[in-house]
Amino acid sequence: MINIGIIGYGYWGPNIVRNFCSSDGAKVVSVCDQRDESLGRCSKAYPQISQTKDCRDVLASPDIDAVAVITPVSTHFDLAKRALENGKHIFVEKPFTATAAEAEQLIELAEKKNLTIMVDHTFIFTGAVRRIKQVLEEKMLGDLYYYDSVRVNLGLFQPDVNVIWDLAPHDFAVMDFLLPDRPRGVAACGKAHVNGHADTAYVTVHFDNNLIGHFNVNWLSPVKVRTTLIGGEKKMLVWNDLEADEKIKVYDKGVDVTSRESSYNLRVNYRSGDMYAPRVEQGEALKTETEYFVRCVNTGERPVNDGKAGLRVVKLLEACNRSLEQNGQVVSL
Repeated sequence: MINIGIIGYGYWGPNIVRNFCSSDGAKVVSVCDQRDESLGRCSKAYPQISQTKDCRDVLASPDIDAVAVITPVSTHFDLAKRALENGKHIFVEKPFTATAAEAEQLIELAEKKNLTIMVDHTFIFTGAVRRIKQVLEEKMLGDLYYYDSVRVNLGLFQPDVNVIWDLAPHDFAVMDFLLPDRPRGVAACGKAHVNGHADTAYVTVHFDNNLIGHFNVNWLSPVKVRTTLIGGEKKMLVWNDLEADEKIKVYDKGVDVTSRESSYNLRVNYRSGDMYAPRVEQGEALKTETEYFVRCVNTGERPVNDGKAGLRVVKLLEACNRSLEQNGQVVSL
């Protein structure tokens, strides 16, 4: 049985506590939060779990094997470092850290102490993303041409980070999980309209091959959209995460070039075939992820969403910030 301490019981913390409490082989023994209101809610829902305002009660407790850090990103490094120094495995909310240098320090420390790092890239544990991974590995789409993602809604405005750091980690983590190729550069443009941080942004990700990625993130949309399009030489895929049933649709649509003698003699045939909706496994992604964390701690298995995966996402986020400062110039990775 792995005893787990949770630091942070705000927006996402209750979901973490609930899923670890229901995971076989795990027991939540302590929850830390500085707000009386949050601890009161936790005490009402889980009277058997001890509550504290002092994170040292969690980080230094000899009775705790792993710590989940569910706090603002600016606090991740300090809390995670102290947990690792005290011999605790760590589960850290996305994004992993505020800088790539911080992430590298945590990875080095965890490897030195033989401890597990898992970054909460929840979406890679959804049935939809796992099914898309299978479609891509089976080369159903052929060589990929583009990866296009839209994640927009009205709010929630974050006081300490821009919209890219708030919303794009989800999509960057999914892209990192799905695609075997690593980006070579990124360009970002955005504007701040409300609180001094960019609340509307567009990110272009460049690869060494013919693939290009594009991400639209926005806190000022009148509607909520969660859609990803992946286009290939053979077929095209659409993932609508807000769709209740057919979340993934694979379209037998595309173009076939029959002649390339010259730009004037270019012959293109448009192909329009059937649509196929693959079956997607149902279930709560966070439950799958927390159970996977317990398994990795017990077996020593390296998680797919380990510290290095978290580092790759943070490097993308940092490059986006530099590109924003340079009015959309491409920043190498």
